[in-house]
Amino acid sequence: MSSKTVTIASKAQFDGLLKSSKIVVADFFADWCGPCQQIAPLYETLSQSLSRPKLVTFVKINNDEQTELAQQYRVTGLPTFLVFRDGKVIEKVQGANPSELKSVVQKLASEVESLGSGSGLWSGAEIPKGYSDITDEVEIRNCELLNADEDAGPVKVLFESSKPSALDKSAEQKKDYVQSGADDQLLLFIPFQATIKLHTLQITSLPPADDEDAPSRPSEIHLYINRPQNMDFSEADDTDPTQAITLTDKDWNAEGTANIPLRFVKFQKTTTLIVYVQKGDGEAETVRLDRIKLIGEAGSKREMGKLQKVGDEE
Repeated sequence: MSSKTVTIASKAQFDGLLKSSKIVVADFFADWCGPCQQIAPLYETLSQSLSRPKLVTFVKINNDEQTELAQQYRVTGLPTFLVFRDGKVIEKVQGANPSELKSVVQKLASEVESLGSGSGLWSGAEIPKGYSDITDEVEIRNCELLNADEDAGPVKVLFESSKPSALDKSAEQKKDYVQSGADDQLLLFIPFQATIKLHTLQITSLPPADDEDAPSRPSEIHLYINRPQNMDFSEADDTDPTQAITLTDKDWNAEGTANIPLRFVKFQKTTTLIVYVQKGDGEAETVRLDRIKLIGEAGSKREMGKLQKVGDEE
């Protein structure tokens, strides 16, 4: 599992994070400290599930190496966990006390949810407990979308963390969505920067309701993993998917998002994902996607640009 936890190398680095991240959780530790080592896996698990870019950052501070920070925040026992909001300490947990640390983090989780809507981050559906949004693991520069309408947005808009403009009728409508061209099929190739464990796929589709020529939402979707490059449509039609998905009206929430649980055991070592929208849900000739979010666990980083198959698709 690749870590989202930041190791602090200087006071200046830490001061910078306090300014750039709304919430910072700091673990003061030492290499010789047994209790620090015992609680470290729990801290890493919390970091994986709650870290959010520019919103929540988990850090580790070596007490012996960063003595100035230890003195500034009066760290007298190890481990010590400090929670900062807007640069100020709001919580302190001293000692390897898993229940107390979890209690503090549960309150933090509630804050994360309340902060999300006002921070430029958007969530179309609830994230399953124990997992996190790993959409930032997508290697966007190497994504490929086949049968895309050139008048819609580029493929990168699918992975934006902002709220789709279609949900805000008072705002200027942007082309922050993709749409098929010739028919109601799309083939999206998604490579990852790490080998990930993929638990849930969230797809948002927001066709305009007042347009009789509007595209449809996806209805039949096939997923394929660990392909070194995109498939073509005939190959996708002739290949058994890792998972086949059928969506109905009841699967879409008020935000236009379908929360799709995956057969987790089949997606334990995923380096690439192909999302094949085989057909839309109505009579429309085209299909539309506004956002895609990937929920799961990030893994070990691989060298950028080098894709190789890991494990077996079965």
